[in-house]
Amino acid sequence: AARQDYLLADDLVDTAVCSARLASWHSAPIQSGRSMSSLLAMLDAEIWTPSSRGEAGATPRDIAFGPLDRYCEDLYEVTRRETRTVTAGPVKFGSAHPLVRQTMATTLTSDVDATVEQAIRCADEGFDMLRVTVVGMKDAKACLKIRERLDQKGYNIPLCADMHFQPKVALVVADAVEKIRINPGNFADGRKTFEEMMYETDEQYFAERDYFVEVFSPLVEKCKQLNRAMRIGTNHGSLSARVLSFYGDTPRGMVESAIEFADICRSMDYHNFVFSMKASNPLVMVQAYRLLAAEQYRLGWDYPLHLGVTEAGEGEDGRMKSAIGIGALLADGLGDTIRVSLTEDPEFEFAPCNRLAEIGAARALPEATASQRAVPKYDDTRDILAFSRRSGRLPVQREGDHFDYRSLLHRDGSVLSAVSVEMLKNPQELYRQMGAKTVVGLPFKDISTSDSILLRSPPSAEDVEARLTIKRLQEVGVHPIIPADALALTPVPGAVALLPLSSTYEARESRGKRLVLSVRGDESEHELEQLKQIDHEFVLLDPPPALSRLHASRRLFSVFDRLCIDSAVIHHFRPVASEPAELALQMGAQVGGLLCDGLGDGVLIEPTSLSSFSLDTLRTASFGLLQGSRMRSTKTEFVSCPSCGRTLFDLQEVTAQISERTGHLPGVAIAIMGCIVNGPGEMADADFGYVGGAPGKVDLYVGKEVVRRAIPNEEACDALIELIKENGKWKDKEEVVDETEETGELVVA
Repeated sequence: AARQDYLLADDLVDTAVCSARLASWHSAPIQSGRSMSSLLAMLDAEIWTPSSRGEAGATPRDIAFGPLDRYCEDLYEVTRRETRTVTAGPVKFGSAHPLVRQTMATTLTSDVDATVEQAIRCADEGFDMLRVTVVGMKDAKACLKIRERLDQKGYNIPLCADMHFQPKVALVVADAVEKIRINPGNFADGRKTFEEMMYETDEQYFAERDYFVEVFSPLVEKCKQLNRAMRIGTNHGSLSARVLSFYGDTPRGMVESAIEFADICRSMDYHNFVFSMKASNPLVMVQAYRLLAAEQYRLGWDYPLHLGVTEAGEGEDGRMKSAIGIGALLADGLGDTIRVSLTEDPEFEFAPCNRLAEIGAARALPEATASQRAVPKYDDTRDILAFSRRSGRLPVQREGDHFDYRSLLHRDGSVLSAVSVEMLKNPQELYRQMGAKTVVGLPFKDISTSDSILLRSPPSAEDVEARLTIKRLQEVGVHPIIPADALALTPVPGAVALLPLSSTYEARESRGKRLVLSVRGDESEHELEQLKQIDHEFVLLDPPPALSRLHASRRLFSVFDRLCIDSAVIHHFRPVASEPAELALQMGAQVGGLLCDGLGDGVLIEPTSLSSFSLDTLRTASFGLLQGSRMRSTKTEFVSCPSCGRTLFDLQEVTAQISERTGHLPGVAIAIMGCIVNGPGEMADADFGYVGGAPGKVDLYVGKEVVRRAIPNEEACDALIELIKENGKWKDKEEVVDETEETGELVVA
């Protein structure tokens, strides 16, 4: 907008800061006679990005900059978003540089020796940067010693100070570290409350901004002078009461919170900063980063992005959730630095962090680019501003059916398992690995039993034992899906035939039979339209290696939407030989990125001949994928922070204890937070919260409300269980039963 005000310098006590704050606009000649209040009023008008609130297409921001257009460089070919270079000591962030891999120390920062030792282990492991907790002045002064000790030992790994609530401490620690992370949710506005504030207009909401400028601008000025980097890091779990009241607990609120602080930086001609939009829910995290990227595109900004799923948890679940969120964004070409937040020692974060960086970089290699270009042209119709899950048509029962086929798929997401004839010959082991209950040797579906099985070769007619196993599974709704040509040679009563869509003649001749159709993702629209004329239960999406799974899948769903094809779609994934942690990363990055866009009704993991994964491992990972993608809950959901110097109890020990005693409660979400920083906010995604309130004391939450305070650590787990019981969400663990089918004896283990 054209500037109409002119500045007068006579009455200014200090024009230096004000001039710096306006440097990025360069268009205001300074004249005499204007007051400080007039100057500040002009600053309020000029610093801030126009509001995004209002009727779509007619908001002040829409009018000034146009509508949101794109969120990545290229929807059809993975191209890294161009970002400026941000420098933190020897490390550079931005599209001209490799992805920066970082972690966070779990030691007390005031314990200089322990922190230096952990920093060295992290650097030796391969990390490019280490973040440390800075709670108060004691930690800030310790950072000076930590930096000095590391330099003496020949380690130049940059340090990032993690700041919450303490603007004055941030000014001190800026002398010691190469980067400072500030949280817009509590750096200037640290009120930890969920009381609603009434803002009827933008003007009422904006009235508090002068205070933010007053509190934040000294740190910006110092970082600019010392060439320190900064991360403006919004957390879904710690949005301020002000933002929550105006924007709600939303990705839009996360983005607007960060833009306000970026506006102050830009007004002072300080640009050495990156953004982050972290959440424990991968769907929220992905949507927030995409929205921020889209806003940067329309505003003409090019600041790098730090990617991470916060409070991801531990083990394969933590790796899976991180891979879903980080993998989805790297596949869009977004991200310049990543951190995998696990409830483990920081050194153990390097392997998944580095692997995700490799997976992301591999998407831009010539072979990958060729597979993306091999996907036929299509229009990507996804709406990145509003999440919605596509729900495919489920199988229905027909008159005369001998078995119940409605259970072929599950309404919340399906897990299919690949089974061999050899497995059928050991039914009790097969039932166990499929997650089925057994009573006197007979299988029954449990909450995480495979929904259907893929059987490449049916057992011969003479194989009575294997066929009896199939029949018993069919009787409880677990149906075999067998390639049609194999089924024609060796019929299995009631089995579902699998046909490639290209075999349209055979499909049409199979009227009355249950069919599953396999597609590649590069079929013509005319071929895909044949699905409307062929009666089938669902579609198995199985792109060949020469096609990009991501883009072939997006194309298929786009075509289905345009042609009004409502078939359920199961992602067919063949992992290469690896170990469980790699499996979780690959599944999360390649399939989870689609599921978190709402594209897909389940997954079939079929190992290659070189793989040694057990059926149980693949089934468990598949259910973990669905739960991490916020589809089907089959176990307790833990939102567990990765620990840092603020943590008020042993997070790893407590998480293991709570998981052991409450991990059998599907549909229940428990947040385990080491301190108050993200604690209350993450209650939005949890039914119950276990939050460190003071040394040796724990506060318990129901939803976002604290209901019990200052419980001694040794009593807190029992108190949590009592709280779950009081709220009607507890059930006792089922006894593990060892069955001896031959004698009919039941032995309780």
